[in-house]
Amino acid sequence: MSILITRPDPAGKELTQRLIDAGKIAFQAPLIEIIAGRELSLLDAKLKSLRAGDCVFLLSKNAVSYANWQLNQLQQSWPDTLSYYGIGKSTAKDFQHLSSFPICYPEQGETSEDLLELPALHQVKNKRILLLRGNSGRDLLATTLRQRGAIVDTCECYQRLFIHYPPEAFALQWEKAQVDTLVVTSGEMLQQLFDLVAEPKKAWLLNCHLLVVSERLATIAKTLGWETVTVAESANNDALFRALI
Repeated sequence: MSILITRPDPAGKELTQRLIDAGKIAFQAPLIEIIAGRELSLLDAKLKSLRAGDCVFLLSKNAVSYANWQLNQLQQSWPDTLSYYGIGKSTAKDFQHLSSFPICYPEQGETSEDLLELPALHQVKNKRILLLRGNSGRDLLATTLRQRGAIVDTCECYQRLFIHYPPEAFALQWEKAQVDTLVVTSGEMLQQLFDLVAEPKKAWLLNCHLLVVSERLATIAKTLGWETVTVAESANNDALFRALI
């Protein structure tokens, strides 16, 4: 098995090295890079506009790290009067480590659907909710919370920017390396990878074993033409590593 990791740094680099250390043949070709978000400077004001008991949602580990960095730059702390929610366990643990505050998160899964199943989030009428997120992604969380009566605001804490590869060189390089397993951790990266590889290399791409992080991504992948698709237990590196060894 020869594995290509497409998730961005630093997680992509860490996973690739773990696999190499375990004796696997692994390479990394990140499809996106992460930089500071265009609304990061507004974070402090948005947090201060919330009232006691209002909610802050941390929608990725990148949102946690960039938001925490911004508050540190301003010598500010996370408000202790708010309720915090994490998209999944790994995001929540990062927040707890940095803030020492409690945070609610779904015990199983790391998707918007999993988070929305929390009992407390079915009673959010007139609650003010701030979503800390990236520059793209699904609107399901904001839309559903608004339908449930919440007043939802967002703050773009980080941006995901596509990394452009020469299409012919990209496919040729990894086919020559005998890559037969691909790791993709978001829908936008899955589509980007599919669009990047043109005929006649599409057959190589779609014949690879694809490891994704949710059933939703698995469905998208099968629609695009992949036949062998595995869903990891979650999106964190530990779960991906277990699925690959």
